Amino acid sequence: MTKIVRKNLSGKRLTAGRKRRLEKLSRRPDNEINTSEIPELTEKFWQNAIRNPFYRPLKQQLTLRLDADIIAWLRRQGRGYQTRANALLRDAMLGDLNPKRRRQVAQR
Repeated sequence: MTKIVRKNLSGKRLTAGRKRRLEKLSRRPDNEINTSEIPELTEKFWQNAIRNPFYRPLKQQLTLRLDADIIAWLRRQGRGYQTRANALLRDAMLGDLNPKRRRQVAQR
């Protein structure tokens, strides 16, 4: 059994002094930030990265008219045809947004 831990920071007030300090930090240029102890993320790191398993995109209900043969093809694969249609559309969208991914999908 997994226990979810939630922490509520509402009890911590952001005082005027803390606000000033945060404002001063936000104006600091990036080249003044010491990142020597933070390892740089390489392309190899991102190859093994996975989407947050708890991420659930917001769904929106709508009416979509599709060709009957497309619906039949999706339904032939079993339950969850709407989820599969969503995954196909998401893959197409991500390919369109990311040219490198578009080349990978085309090579399949």
